[in-house]
Amino acid sequence: MFRFANPWLLFAVLSGPALLFLYYRFRPARARLKFSDLSPLADLPKTTRARLADLPVWLFALALSVFSIALARPQYGEKREEISGEGVDIIIALDTSWSMRSRDFEPKNRLEVAKNVVKEFIMKRPYDRIGLVVFSAIAFTHSPLTTDHQILLNFVDRVTFCRREHDGTAIGNAIAVATERVRNSKAKSKVIILVTDGENNRGIDPVQAAEIARAFKVKLYPIGIYQPGGSLVPVDDLIFGTRYVVSMPKVDESMMQQIAEVTGGKYFRAVDPQALEKVFSEIDKMEKSKVEVKRYYRYSERFFPWALIGIALILVSLILSESYFRRIP
Repeated sequence: MFRFANPWLLFAVLSGPALLFLYYRFRPARARLKFSDLSPLADLPKTTRARLADLPVWLFALALSVFSIALARPQYGEKREEISGEGVDIIIALDTSWSMRSRDFEPKNRLEVAKNVVKEFIMKRPYDRIGLVVFSAIAFTHSPLTTDHQILLNFVDRVTFCRREHDGTAIGNAIAVATERVRNSKAKSKVIILVTDGENNRGIDPVQAAEIARAFKVKLYPIGIYQPGGSLVPVDDLIFGTRYVVSMPKVDESMMQQIAEVTGGKYFRAVDPQALEKVFSEIDKMEKSKVEVKRYYRYSERFFPWALIGIALILVSLILSESYFRRIP
């Protein structure tokens, strides 16, 4: 972290420009030598020494501004945090089946919208351990529980659709894999947020998986994302290329409600991006972390280099004034 210990002294930076203004406004008269006729010298080019005659004054003015920065005492600091209390362990299970390509959340598809909302949710919970499970016909851990949320956000960015041969929706498997990731956690609250747009058609029964989650005191918050009136799904055609066809929703809401009730959670429906954001905000309020954070700052002074620069500028200004730019008389 960076700061100025005396930021009000930064106003003194204007002393340099003020000096230049006064110098050019009230320039002192210089000694002169009289010659009978200077017209033969009128066409002579102006020398470098003449063009830079005011350089010592500019260097002195710059030194004043630099000294002002030194007086303001720039400081670099390190922040340390001591966290005590009870956090929440959260696993986000994200559906990556091909149906998530539907563009009822225009202009983006369902997966892109879900990823954006998930990232916002992660950034709002800096003191919780959060992991990521992705699933289609199979489910696997994309990121274990971690407090390094920057790495987790990178993992979320890399999530993409499953391979064609793995297409499907294994909701039960996703719950089981997510439960395995949090079952040994010592956190007081363990949560699985399941985001899907389909019905279970692969793997184990979701209700049985929910029973397993309940045994390990894991709460489940399923989120069904879809448009009740159907959505456009891209289909690859060998003749016409990619085209869009209308697909009706297949979310098994009764099953989703059942697995939520089994674990003491709650089922949510999201029919557009704004609704999905509200769902995650509601979950964020329901599963709050009870933590106390104490922050400590240790600062080190950085005024010395600025002071050295100011001294160097003044010395250079004086040396040039008494040597290269010295005037006689």
